[in-house]
Amino acid sequence: MSTALLGKTDGGRLEVHTCLSNNSQEGDAMPGQGKFKKQLSLIDLTFIGLGAIFGSGWLFAASHVSAIAGPAGIFSWLLGGFAVLLLGIVYCELGAALPRAGGVIRYPVYSHGPLLGYLMGFITLIAFSSLVAIEVVAARQYAAAWFPALTQAGSSNPTAIGWLVQFALLCLFFMLNYYSVKTFAKANNLISMFKFIVPLLVIGVLFTFFKPENFQSQGFMPFGLSGVEMAVSAGGIIFAYLGLTPIISVASEVKNPQRTIPIALILSVLLSTAIYVLLQVAFLGGVPTEMLASGWAGVAKELALPYRDIALALGVGWLAYMVVADAVISPSGCGNIYMNATPRVIYGWAQTGTFFKVFTRIDEKSGIPRPALWLTFALSVFWTLPFPSWEALINVVSAALVLSYAVAPVSVAALRRNAPDMPRPFKVKRMGVLGPVSFIIAALIVYWSGWGTVSWLLGLQILMFVVYLLCGRFVPTRHLSLGQQVRSSAWLIGFYAVTIVLSWLGSFGGMGVLTHPFDTVVVAACAMGIYYWGAATGVPAHLVRLEEEDGESEADPVHSGTTTGQRPIGAYVQTSR
Repeated sequence: MSTALLGKTDGGRLEVHTCLSNNSQEGDAMPGQGKFKKQLSLIDLTFIGLGAIFGSGWLFAASHVSAIAGPAGIFSWLLGGFAVLLLGIVYCELGAALPRAGGVIRYPVYSHGPLLGYLMGFITLIAFSSLVAIEVVAARQYAAAWFPALTQAGSSNPTAIGWLVQFALLCLFFMLNYYSVKTFAKANNLISMFKFIVPLLVIGVLFTFFKPENFQSQGFMPFGLSGVEMAVSAGGIIFAYLGLTPIISVASEVKNPQRTIPIALILSVLLSTAIYVLLQVAFLGGVPTEMLASGWAGVAKELALPYRDIALALGVGWLAYMVVADAVISPSGCGNIYMNATPRVIYGWAQTGTFFKVFTRIDEKSGIPRPALWLTFALSVFWTLPFPSWEALINVVSAALVLSYAVAPVSVAALRRNAPDMPRPFKVKRMGVLGPVSFIIAALIVYWSGWGTVSWLLGLQILMFVVYLLCGRFVPTRHLSLGQQVRSSAWLIGFYAVTIVLSWLGSFGGMGVLTHPFDTVVVAACAMGIYYWGAATGVPAHLVRLEEEDGESEADPVHSGTTTGQRPIGAYVQTSR
């Protein structure tokens, strides 16, 4: 295996030493193991991002956002889009410099060590696998408009037949992802083309029935600024936007990742923001005015299937038919994408040495991490068992995924500090501003999800930290001692603890000791301090380890350094002592 050692000569000049090693380092491919195949184009990757974003979120979120924020929910969508765009831009630097399968898990390992990757792996696995289940549940709920036998009367719970339909969808996703990533991509491209047509039709039709007076019937901001903020998490906005990590998760299978990943990330966020804002405006203006007698909260209760019910109330039966058709296809397409992305996350977690090694295996012929795919399938089936509603789950899943997003700006800052010579084909400008701002916004979104979500979700993460310490003799310490891992990850545990305390004292489901907007200011100030703490306590420069991707295609110029003249990213970054 070819590796590169970056070091300094006595004169301070950087040297790159390339050598061959037959020793099996952590992260090396297992003998006889297959490799990921670079088959995904810019169009494929952009459709993966847009397809992951447009799932069940657009079908339900508009009414929930209106119930929480009223017409001012438009600002909630803009705020959510801005937050995800900032985090996406930050991810561009990591995705282009280190195109790794399951990168959302592996970047924290490079910057802060295996302990941080372990914490991110656990929370991301829960979020990703439950997302597959949430999407098939949403598809079944909308399909019940045609087939009432799928859902129990008077509730959103499935009947036995309804659960079997969900199971059949999961089996279909599994088979589409079992043989080839290109098979998955072709299926996703076809689904994505159809499912974007219907939202555009909804926008066009509802604007023909547009009623400007709806925006003032209860006041433009009936629930105040706190309603606008809470809608970002509890209204399903962040859930609706969360399509960036699937793009990062398949980075090892992308052609020309240094160019393709940044473009696909930014395009996905900008296009989805424009469509979401237009959908929210169309919903607000298209609701029949007589439905507003009980306020926007009453509208959300009255419209169980929002766009379909509005279309029927307006007498546009054909649009109602199209919405139901798309409501089955859109979540199914999104569920298929997360069935593809989750095995890459599991693979990335296993590569860190803090999860079972069997999940690092890649099928030699197809280039698919099949053991990880089987685990994804099993977990997605588990999450379809009787659990809380779609509305209850999205708040938790949104907070969980934002937590995994929030680590990215800290990882970028730490790697710039401790691995300054790592090639960065895409380098974010003004990171000194964008880094802390993106982390602060992510922290606020988690805080706005409320005490009920923050208390158990972050409490569970602290518990997993304790479990890691208790199992210290079994965790990987050859590269970094357990003490160094704790020192490099203490900032995240501090962030969890501070957020729990502030949420308990705050006005989003807490005791109300910290009133709004003072509580938001306090959370932002604490987040800024924790960001700089995390950036300053990454893995020391002489221990930063950026191993070559074991599952890369052999003809990968970025890592081989043989066709572009670019030096390898390398195995170790070291400084002279």
